[in-house]
Amino acid sequence: MAKLKSLEELFIEQMRDLYHAEHQLIKALPKMARAASTPELKQGFEEHLQQTRGHAERLEQIFTQLGMKARGKRCEAMEGLVAEGQELIHEDADPAVKDAGLIAAAQKVEHYEIAGYGCVRTWARQLGHEEAADLLQQTLDEEAETDHKLTELAEQINVEAAAPHA
Repeated sequence: MAKLKSLEELFIEQMRDLYHAEHQLIKALPKMARAASTPELKQGFEEHLQQTRGHAERLEQIFTQLGMKARGKRCEAMEGLVAEGQELIHEDADPAVKDAGLIAAAQKVEHYEIAGYGCVRTWARQLGHEEAADLLQQTLDEEAETDHKLTELAEQINVEAAAPHA
């Protein structure tokens, strides 16, 4: 692996990591939506799929602005988070319990993305890539909004999941 010699190189590498992560989510979110039993959770996953496609497009736009081809760098962290979610999908669980677990898995993903987008947005500003920083801030805002919606859903679903089941 080549040595990172500048913040610019780190910025590009982390953008590629996020680009790969978004593409993994584009594949995973439909499966999570199918596994969810609560209509609001299904809808939330479907809406976030559309947003995630937009996040990947924004990254492509930034790469184009920087005169680069959009390409991903394997994101092992997202692979692990997606694998955890996939495990949960195949669990034999009460529907409300499974939904509570799906929300937890989705929030782990959101928190990873919030951390990643926060860093690259800050670096973009530092490096003078103001248009990129604005696009990254839009994605960061959407990721935070999704996390908030998941928390609201969890507050309802967790009550049902905590109720005794036969």
